[in-house]
Amino acid sequence: MKNIAVLVSGGGTNLQALIDAEAAGKIENGAIRLVVSSNPDAYALGRAAKAGIPSVVLRRRDFDSADDYGAALAAILEEYGIGLVVLAGFMTVLPDSLCRRYENRIINVHPSLIPSFCGAGYYGLRVHEAALAKGVKVTGATVHFVSEVVDGGAIIAQKAVEVEDGDTPEILQRRVMEQAEWLLLPQAVSDFCAGRLHVDGAWVARK
Repeated sequence: MKNIAVLVSGGGTNLQALIDAEAAGKIENGAIRLVVSSNPDAYALGRAAKAGIPSVVLRRRDFDSADDYGAALAAILEEYGIGLVVLAGFMTVLPDSLCRRYENRIINVHPSLIPSFCGAGYYGLRVHEAALAKGVKVTGATVHFVSEVVDGGAIIAQKAVEVEDGDTPEILQRRVMEQAEWLLLPQAVSDFCAGRLHVDGAWVARK
């Protein structure tokens, strides 16, 4: 059984999707054992408490350097015996040292079809604002492994979502979550925990 830690910063809708998937028996060989928040006021912490999942608040500003922050986070992950880290709306960039330590054991969900609208500065509503400003007709979500390059790790899964006339960033964000993120992320987590993912450089294959 893989112990899973979910890292959050805000509302925790993807965390809730994972909690619901686990409750429905859809996460094979995995269980959420810890929630780590970069924000003490994150609504996600309430979701964790309601589900009976231990949580920890770890703020980047409380550490002198990114590596110090990463070391503190790694110590917590080791304490809970975490085998998979899931970034679910986590707004703190992980230091390279932690990415290397947990290579191919950190998964992120990004609200676009990478390589579009990704990388430094693209997060939250900014992604959807950029998609609408560009006038794309199709957007979506991507689940990928985390590397030292922001949004640059090997892609696990993607799902396209249509952009509709009259969309606002908020409306598009909700549709991408409902039609892509909340489906892709639990499946990717289950595939990882069940040992179905094989990473070969930039490629991820399912066994």
